[in-house]
Amino acid sequence: MLLLVVLPAHWKSSSMNTASRCPGPSPLSRRSFLRAGSLAMGGLGLSDLLRGRALAEQAGHASPDTSVILIWLQGGPSHMETYDLKPDAPVDYRGEMKPISTRVPGMDICELLPLHAKVADRFNIIRSISHGFANHAGGAGRFLSGYNPLKPLDPKAQYPCLGPVVARMLQGKRDPSMPTYVASAENVYGGGSAGLGSAFLPFVVGADPNVEGFKVNNLSLEPSVRERLEDRQTLLASFDNLRREVDRSGMMESIDKFHQQAINLLTSERARQAFDITQEDDATRERYGRHKWGQRALLARRLVEAGTSFVTMEMQTPSIPGGIGNWDIHAVNGHLYDDTRARLPVFDKAVSALVEDLYERGLDKKVMLIVSGEFGRTPRINPQKGTQSKIMQPGRDHYPAAMSVLVSGGGMPTGQVIGSTNPKGEHPQDRPLDPNDLLATIYRFLGIDHEAMVEDNSGRPIPLIPGGTAIEELL
Repeated sequence: MLLLVVLPAHWKSSSMNTASRCPGPSPLSRRSFLRAGSLAMGGLGLSDLLRGRALAEQAGHASPDTSVILIWLQGGPSHMETYDLKPDAPVDYRGEMKPISTRVPGMDICELLPLHAKVADRFNIIRSISHGFANHAGGAGRFLSGYNPLKPLDPKAQYPCLGPVVARMLQGKRDPSMPTYVASAENVYGGGSAGLGSAFLPFVVGADPNVEGFKVNNLSLEPSVRERLEDRQTLLASFDNLRREVDRSGMMESIDKFHQQAINLLTSERARQAFDITQEDDATRERYGRHKWGQRALLARRLVEAGTSFVTMEMQTPSIPGGIGNWDIHAVNGHLYDDTRARLPVFDKAVSALVEDLYERGLDKKVMLIVSGEFGRTPRINPQKGTQSKIMQPGRDHYPAAMSVLVSGGGMPTGQVIGSTNPKGEHPQDRPLDPNDLLATIYRFLGIDHEAMVEDNSGRPIPLIPGGTAIEELL
């Protein structure tokens, strides 16, 4: 790891007087500065991140000022209990949930999503995406990378996935005072940067934004610390000229550039303000819901508004009675209907507020919102004995042959239902789509050529996705 060398505050030589020392009664230690500079990116130094981006920079290609929010529903939500109910199917398919109408004729959704219903004219539901990988890691890798995973059970993808690809392709093209890619975890289960390397992993904000005193420590430096960083930069600059004279390759100048970019982000007032969710008024925070899911959605909106290009926020492990860890509602994990009744009102509030807020703030052309998991659930209910309850209870298993995805914003026509499944929700009936079609749509919106080449784990150049066509209804 390349780290910025910061001289101790007490250092001096015969060629420099004491005025070059950092002022203040308690000089910042080298260890403290380096700890601040790590930015909690899985151990990756920020200067390494910026250097990795610059090495692969594609100069001369302007990119639009657009952003994407991916709300990731780890575990795989049931399409039959959310956006694709089948009230006329046999009882062992349709379950207990009833559909309700929305502002869009023909777009019926679950009765537990009444706030969605009020803003349905501002989003689309795709009901006909499918793929062939029925385990979590393989399903996520397939959905997010566009490639069939070589090792479907590997928790890290073997091909570069959506977020890291965006970070790689937009390097050097966006505001350096904001991180390009932010996520609530380094990788979703089954996702990752693969051959792109760790330089394109996200800036991680894993804490709960709803917790009292939430802050991103690495962007919350005290004013006195910032002043000392600036003083140390001045001190280093007096040596950089000499080092560049010695170094004829230009390497030192590049290193200086990366470190300066690192300092710019570390001390960025714009980034600090964007992550400071307490600047939102109480009414707005309440509208999203004062829970992890709601405040993560609100934080995502703040970040894209400030200039972040890609944000992934996972909605799982809600602090609600009756809700299991994620959307993996096998009968052994929990009671399908009890879990749905506990989970969906929380989800409904967070997602509907995000959709509404994007439009009210004029971000609907700049920001595309995607809400999805790695697959759907089996149309036919599979009762089993619960691990904790010890009684027979309903559940649904993994099912990649049918799933629903919500998309909003992006300057697209909205209020559409795209595609359909057969009467039992088993497979696409019309307008069958592949996850790659959605990926192609996202990349196009961000100004990225989905046929551009990146590296796989073996270092072999491959297209961003192997096929796929942008979805016409979303353009």
